[in-house]
Amino acid sequence: MTTLLNGIAPLHHLGVIRVEGDDAAKFLHGQLTQDFALLGMDQARLAGFLTAKGRMLASFVGFKRSDSEILLLCSRDLLPATLKRLSMFVLRAKARLSDATADFALYGLAGDAVGQLAGGPRPAWTRDQVGAATVVHLHPAEGQPRALWIAPASSPAPEGAALSPALWLWGDVRSGVATLSAPVVEAFVPQMLNYESVGGVNFKKGCYPGQEVVARSQFRGTLKRRAFIAHAPAEVAAGAEVFAASDLEQPCGTVVQAAPAPGGGTDAIVSLQLSAAQEPLQVGAAGGGVPLALQPLPYALLEDI
Repeated sequence: MTTLLNGIAPLHHLGVIRVEGDDAAKFLHGQLTQDFALLGMDQARLAGFLTAKGRMLASFVGFKRSDSEILLLCSRDLLPATLKRLSMFVLRAKARLSDATADFALYGLAGDAVGQLAGGPRPAWTRDQVGAATVVHLHPAEGQPRALWIAPASSPAPEGAALSPALWLWGDVRSGVATLSAPVVEAFVPQMLNYESVGGVNFKKGCYPGQEVVARSQFRGTLKRRAFIAHAPAEVAAGAEVFAASDLEQPCGTVVQAAPAPGGGTDAIVSLQLSAAQEPLQVGAAGGGVPLALQPLPYALLEDI
């Protein structure tokens, strides 16, 4: 199946928030889970935007276009509310936030396309400049390298074999790195999505909304949920509840992200109580639900490294 993740896909499900001004990096550093103060031009960041209670409102891939301009890529269905809320915190900071989705063309590169267009696989969250385009390298999926291609809307599209958006979304799921979307807003603290293990949380940076909850979860051993990759033989959707077969009254998890699997059924990222991970699982409680089989993560969790 690895050869399926090979080519270039348009990414219409993502939007772009532009943050401009002398304080752009400083402002984001104080709002998000990752370090933007030390963000280099050769780096990108995976980051969460949280409530004061540590629950994720949005997830971003962020990078600098210049010392005073940062782009944040997020699920398009979250962009309006996220932009409005982030803007509330600007106050006296020299930073302007705007929806810049229409100004950029976004593509996903997978497999051979990463080598042909971006000089080969690089570590996740590495940033390259290819002409007018920015390339952000992602975690691989199914052993295939993946990257984001972000270019001004007037730029020519990257040339190469076409990859369907559906297969790109499947690769997103198989990478195990979740992108937050509207059905699961405020459902998770970052560690429930393994964000501390995939480069989404910096525990050494200064304060941001929800930091105390995130730190407490990490260092007091209170984390009881993790993200897993799973397969279901039928369709399941983000936001659906997961139940252990032994207890159909209380859900033990949530579907975070899902995509049709090329071989049939659905692959999904699910956030699950660790205590339920060894039990038979199903999505939905009624009528037996849809069976869910957990599969290995493609990366090590921080506590296992």
